[in-house]
Amino acid sequence: MSELGNTALPDRRRPEPLWHQAETAMRELIANGTWTDGMQLPNEARLSGLLGVSRITVRHALRNMEESGLLRREHGRGTFVRSSRVIAGVRGLTSFTQEMAGLGLKVGSRLLDLCEEAASPEAATALEIREGEPVVKLRRLRLGNEAPIGLQTAYLPAARVPGLLALHQPSASLYETLKRDFSITPREAREVYRVGTACAEDAALLGIEPGSPAFVVERITCDALGPFEFVHSIMRGDRYEIRSRLHL
Repeated sequence: MSELGNTALPDRRRPEPLWHQAETAMRELIANGTWTDGMQLPNEARLSGLLGVSRITVRHALRNMEESGLLRREHGRGTFVRSSRVIAGVRGLTSFTQEMAGLGLKVGSRLLDLCEEAASPEAATALEIREGEPVVKLRRLRLGNEAPIGLQTAYLPAARVPGLLALHQPSASLYETLKRDFSITPREAREVYRVGTACAEDAALLGIEPGSPAFVVERITCDALGPFEFVHSIMRGDRYEIRSRLHL
């Protein structure tokens, strides 16, 4: 079997640029486990031969993957697959499932809690409802390539999602369920990031030591009618990073 397995190789007869085809092929090798976390990639000359493209084309693809957080280059050593991370920063309004797919990672979730409860003062303020009104609480352990990345607790006004407790499947994208069954389509979101630490309970679920660095993220998502989701997340500091590109 080839070092690249059954991955489709770049083909000059296809309309996509060769660098894009090469990048797609290498992303697939990470996603399907052929290239594992921490593994050193073949050098540019070897990749050029394996993919059937020039070294300049390979270099372009590798640079894009490094910028997106999939690879790391170490001077004098080579290029390595990074431990799976979520890269946050300037991006479109996406779900966790879409973010994982965009990074070439296998998305996964473990349902921890799905229930209806009274809105806390914090959730009520975020969702612009009265304190004590019923909200649906959805708490999940989010996974990338089967390893924990973060804990997310979402609150949604029960009045806007009647029957969600019975309809939503743990493995499904929440946004897809909201769009399909409740005609709720995200329009904008506001996020706040803080640096914190993981408590003992959260650390046990995340597979890290209590007190380990973590990002605390709060997100309010709106559609045409206003806020429909308030999410509180604890993201592993070693698997979640924020990147920004600044311009004058």
